[in-house]
Amino acid sequence: MNGLRIIFVVAAIALSGCTKAPGPVAVNPASGVTLLTDLPTPGGNDTRQTSRQSFVGPFTELAIDVYGVRDLQRDVLTDGEGKFNFPLVGLVDGAGKTPDQVAREIEQRLAGRYIRNPNVSVNFKVPTNPALMLAQSVTVDGEVTKPGQFPIYGKVTLMRAIALAGGTTEFSKLDEVLIFRKVEGQQYVGAYNLQAIRRGNYGDPEIYPNDVVVVGDSPQRRMFDNILKASTLLTTPLIILGNQI
Repeated sequence: MNGLRIIFVVAAIALSGCTKAPGPVAVNPASGVTLLTDLPTPGGNDTRQTSRQSFVGPFTELAIDVYGVRDLQRDVLTDGEGKFNFPLVGLVDGAGKTPDQVAREIEQRLAGRYIRNPNVSVNFKVPTNPALMLAQSVTVDGEVTKPGQFPIYGKVTLMRAIALAGGTTEFSKLDEVLIFRKVEGQQYVGAYNLQAIRRGNYGDPEIYPNDVVVVGDSPQRRMFDNILKASTLLTTPLIILGNQI
């Protein structure tokens, strides 16, 4: 163990006349977890990129090589949604994928129609655009459409970071959205209610480079979906208790 203590940050909303719902995470008094009300702002050392980019995202520079086909060796820059055009293949959606996954997709779309047994390599390029060189990344995981690592530029909030990953899914648990952040060697975890943020109940927190955002999963929604699928076999009305959804 590195001796680091996790500090859990709860963005609480006090609304008069509303019933207080239990929090998404239970804190054991002996767990060494400290409750705060706001995530601290990271310093320069905290936001410095310490590892290589792992996933394709918006405005990512890639070097693509189709072995033995000189005309298909080129550098591409993805657009704001992580997509790019490639000859003979058309539009490729690389957002949230590794370079190897992008290479396999290009191979599949070239095979048979244009090239027999194509061998494609895709690698990250060192950014040449000054704006891209200043970019840092945020990781968005959990119940989002396209989980992955995405470059961020300027001020980015929680809602915008989730939008980079294609938004939430039908199974997202909007009241369990976590932000993981390390500041001066200390690990912090902030819990946020995305639905409340969308309603304007409290501010949309700022996201910083190297943050990890995780959107929770709703087992109740999955159960309801499975019940609805199974109900197609039923010949009588289906009644579900509201507190079970």
